[in-house]
Amino acid sequence: MLILAGLGNPGDRYAGNRHNFGWSAVDAIADRWRFGPERRRFQALAREGSIETPSGAVRALILKPQTFYNESGRSVGEALKFFKLQPADLVVFYDEIDLAPGRFRMKTGGGAAGNNGVRSIAAQVGPEFRRARLGTGHPGDKALVQGFVLSDFHKAEGDWVDALLRACAEAAPLLAAGEDEKYQTEVMRLAPAEKADPRGARD
Repeated sequence: MLILAGLGNPGDRYAGNRHNFGWSAVDAIADRWRFGPERRRFQALAREGSIETPSGAVRALILKPQTFYNESGRSVGEALKFFKLQPADLVVFYDEIDLAPGRFRMKTGGGAAGNNGVRSIAAQVGPEFRRARLGTGHPGDKALVQGFVLSDFHKAEGDWVDALLRACAEAAPLLAAGEDEKYQTEVMRLAPAEKADPRGARD
């Protein structure tokens, strides 16, 4: 059993925000692999299904906490405890301002790097969970970060956003098989994005 949790904020006003990129990623995976309908569980919207791997199907639960981004750990911790899972059975998808737009990186463990959603989850389950980081770029000034992550993607960003979401979904068998490094490589092969300074010039 694998839990794929996406970070985001509930409510229509936040739906297109950069901070909801994690939600979009797990939705894309659930849709691609034809998971069941959403229902409310674990203070979240959840969908159950399975992802086919060369070794067979892996059961998975998509989780979109409804506790608001900074309190995501309450929902994720409840789900892990219910299924008696370990942090290694959890993958958290979230927006990463310290990666250039369209870049993607997998990581296990480490600090929160200022991300309060990640900090909340680590407080509940420990830091050794798997992290799928979706690059959004950085506004260039720390004082602008909150407004940036709570703003919508520009229309001009739509192509790379959609490509990255499709790639995350298409490559999911590698993630389900525990091949995080290969998953990262495949996502970037399917949705190539230039290595760049995340604090690059912006409109």
